[in-house]
Amino acid sequence: MAGSNVISFQSRFVVAFIICSYFVGFLATSASNGGFTVELIRRDSVKSPFYDANKTPAEHLNTFYPRRLANANSPETIVRAYKGQHLIKLSIGTPPADIYGIADTGSDLIWTQCSPCEGCYKQIYPMFNPDKSSTYSDISCDSDQCHALDTKCTPEKTCQYVYGYGDSSTTRGFLAKETVTMTSTTGQKVTANVVFGCGHNNTGTFNDHETGIIGLGGGVMSFASQMATAFGSKKFSHCFSPFGTDPNIPSKVSFGSGSEVSGAGVVSTPLIDRDPTLYFVTLKGISVGVKYLSYDPSGAVSEGNMFLDSGTPPMLLPKEFHERLEAEVKKQITMAAVTDDPDLGTQLCYKSEKNLDGPILTLHFEGADVKLTPENFFIPPPKAGFFCFAVQNNGPAEGGMGIIGNFAQANYLIGYDKEKMTLSFKQTDCTKN
Repeated sequence: MAGSNVISFQSRFVVAFIICSYFVGFLATSASNGGFTVELIRRDSVKSPFYDANKTPAEHLNTFYPRRLANANSPETIVRAYKGQHLIKLSIGTPPADIYGIADTGSDLIWTQCSPCEGCYKQIYPMFNPDKSSTYSDISCDSDQCHALDTKCTPEKTCQYVYGYGDSSTTRGFLAKETVTMTSTTGQKVTANVVFGCGHNNTGTFNDHETGIIGLGGGVMSFASQMATAFGSKKFSHCFSPFGTDPNIPSKVSFGSGSEVSGAGVVSTPLIDRDPTLYFVTLKGISVGVKYLSYDPSGAVSEGNMFLDSGTPPMLLPKEFHERLEAEVKKQITMAAVTDDPDLGTQLCYKSEKNLDGPILTLHFEGADVKLTPENFFIPPPKAGFFCFAVQNNGPAEGGMGIIGNFAQANYLIGYDKEKMTLSFKQTDCTKN
């Protein structure tokens, strides 16, 4: 409803899946140890091109409203957050132009808005112009790369793509090769040639601080897979700072050597090979404090019933499980929930100036228990002085499927190993590492 402050999250997991395999030609330089780490930019960091020095600290915090949704020897890249999202900065083309894309483990395609643009959403940052880059080249429609997506061949034999997401957002444009440069956390410049989408018609729930999406899914077109081709390691990891913390503290994502999650406290669960893009795992149940709730009331659990999606902020659960979980959380909190605020709607919210003291939620994966504190599942809405439950109803999801969004992933170093087919968690203060 127009003007409402009700929190609305939307999944953007991809519905345009890869239909064949291919190899990406790749050139990578200045990462001599075989890996690198970059920071993820948070929207109101002073490093962000969108930083507004005139805003108060409270106003900066409220811009985190979600719209739907390290290793010293390893070079890194920066990820920043806006409205519940984490943004990766890449410099693309020659001369380089900066782009800021959502770090999204729920999709594969790397794309940015390009001019001329027939139907682009408004963006604050200058749009990439391929005509001004000496290293831009279109992908031929006869290539394996073109056949890997939903594409068609133009009369000029270039590869025109359409890529869709679960919230009905779409990007349309041309597949191309281009040079990208990243600055690692060690100050190194990492340069690579990547296949990406130059989007000339992009619609949906995008906002003006996003120039596109950096797909980190498991498919061969993703940024993670193209980095794996470059550095010879099918591994990457990330560490997200919690929602609502100091925006000048970046999150991080690491690729290749140095991205391994190891040491005391690491727990691992199998990755389930249900789909080439999505990282599926098996969630058996969730404990609220010591009270265990099975994923399904019958006790039966389907293998690969959840997937991790950094492009979706909240956790999404099937309706019946969500109702049981929310009721138990409400039961264990001594404060009275807000019931008469039209701005907050029907969400489970509490009036408080600071986050709640408990309870702890334990996610019981196959072979791994992951504990979440309230900062993982209670977040401040735009209306100050409240905290609301950031686990939402996924409706009658097909096959009882759920999504583990980036709020729940915060303060964990999470490693994706496509060689061993494992997902690893290590509780970490991501604001300090």
